[in-house]
Amino acid sequence: MRTRRCQDERNTATVLLLNLALLVFVLPAPTKGQTPPPAAAWVPQEAVLCLQVSRPQALLELFTGSQMTQAITATPFYRGLLAQPGFQEFLKGIKFLEISLETDWRTGLAKLVGGGITVAVCPQDTVVAILEAQDESLLQKLHEIAVNLARAEAEKQGRPERVASRQYQGITAWTFDGKEAHAIVGKRLLFSSRAEGLKAVLDLCSSSQDKGLAGSASFQAARKAASPQAAATVFVDLKPLRGIPQVARLFESQWSNPLGALTWAGVAESLRTSNWLSLELRAEGASPSQRGRDTRDTLSLRAVLDGKAGGPTSPAAFALPKTGDGAWPNLAVPRRLAAASLYRDLRGFYAAKDTLFPERTSGLIFFENMMGIFFTGRDLTTEVLAETQPEIRIVVAQQQYDPTVGTPQVKLPAFAAVLRLRHPEPFGKVVEEAWQKAVGLINFTRGQKAEPGLIIDRPVHKDVKYTVAYFSPADADDKANLDIRFNVRPALAMTGQYLILSSTEGLARDLIEALSREAGQAVTPAAQTHSMLELDGGQAVAALLANRETLVQGDMVKKGKTRPEAEAGIDMLIALVRLVDQARLSLGTEQGLTQAQLTLKLQY
Repeated sequence: MRTRRCQDERNTATVLLLNLALLVFVLPAPTKGQTPPPAAAWVPQEAVLCLQVSRPQALLELFTGSQMTQAITATPFYRGLLAQPGFQEFLKGIKFLEISLETDWRTGLAKLVGGGITVAVCPQDTVVAILEAQDESLLQKLHEIAVNLARAEAEKQGRPERVASRQYQGITAWTFDGKEAHAIVGKRLLFSSRAEGLKAVLDLCSSSQDKGLAGSASFQAARKAASPQAAATVFVDLKPLRGIPQVARLFESQWSNPLGALTWAGVAESLRTSNWLSLELRAEGASPSQRGRDTRDTLSLRAVLDGKAGGPTSPAAFALPKTGDGAWPNLAVPRRLAAASLYRDLRGFYAAKDTLFPERTSGLIFFENMMGIFFTGRDLTTEVLAETQPEIRIVVAQQQYDPTVGTPQVKLPAFAAVLRLRHPEPFGKVVEEAWQKAVGLINFTRGQKAEPGLIIDRPVHKDVKYTVAYFSPADADDKANLDIRFNVRPALAMTGQYLILSSTEGLARDLIEALSREAGQAVTPAAQTHSMLELDGGQAVAALLANRETLVQGDMVKKGKTRPEAEAGIDMLIALVRLVDQARLSLGTEQGLTQAQLTLKLQY
């Protein structure tokens, strides 16, 4: 019985694997005697999303190459998979295919997907895939194996009718479960989650007119916005999506939250006015023979919207740089984990508050009253925020703890904001007074709870006098496991035209030095870019490793996981982050189109 059950599981796994292989590999190539139209011409024009992998070889070289394979198989997560019976069956299924198709899995995969992949989501929960192989005979052989195994499985379950075929317009269409339907036309495997979907594809195959998605004006505009060198592209038709209540609420929700409006300004407005979204993925790197420790493969994901972010009178005007202007370069400091540079006119943002989020008027009145206390009655819009330039830079860095103070049990990174002021000399003193009032309020509140307060000091670094507040460690019993409050040592500094607000003294000192270095250089903003975010993968891994035990315990308590499960999950996260050397995200406009680009430099 045990042998029979194992054999049944093996057959089931093999059938699933074959179905997966048939669904995940292939795209456009010529049929016998003629070159077929682009695969998008066979996709129903009603498709709301279409993914096309036009250069699969570039992705295969990156994700199935020896370096990536070694990096993945060396992870604790993969070693854990090897111990699971289900994964062993999967590997046996791969071996079975290699023997049956007389090729190794990498070569077979390249031959099966070499032409490309097109997957589309259509109305009525219909998914359509058009896959094209470089080797037609290998595709036919794989399908024959799949048919035989599917029939054996269906007969074993007493439902042989589930595997059936029929002719439609001279083409043999198959189903393995009575729901999905697929057919092979030349080198192309056509698949649909519903029989009606396959019928629509086959109708387009026999049509001489451009009735498919390729004939759509929106699709053509989105394809034009993508680079010809893209390995993969995605087209999304936004018009029908806006008719879905949940999606419509998502588009509108960006304005309801002040922080969301400040962060996603321009993007949210562009989304609401766009007809389509275009995504492209590019893979670049050294050839396998050139790769070494000093080379990096790069993945770039670029998104384009055809909607306009708005003009000078739009609610998003505070985040739209003037011609030639934009976000300033990010600041570099030791142990930097992440950095962001934003072009945001804070005065313009707050002046548009009644338009951006009118339902929050009462809360904003309370906020203004509090700011009036800190800034001695000055108007928040015209006398406080108007003193700031549009350039805002944020830095997050790993902390280097003072051994004379101790190390917190939970280690948090330091963070700081750097603002450029219009009148640094007089307004710097105003900010200093407001900052000290805020520290006083914190101490008063903590004193009411019988908690220790902050001590204010005025040290000097690189000829810059700054203000710092800190908790005394005098009463700490265990300096190796201090309270979480010792992650904070807030500091305020003025250097030149810049105001530094930092959560720690160490980061404030590093920024004083970074701004001093920058003062001797010509700063060139990223034209028409309003947001730039950079992440250092190595520092992110260090932060995760420093807090690994805390994260594991958190998963055990909050998610009810066992320790081995929690450790496996956290270690998998660390392994994935370790693959990224650097990440960079930029948002802005180009030729009137809203664009976003994410670039990942990988390491193995």
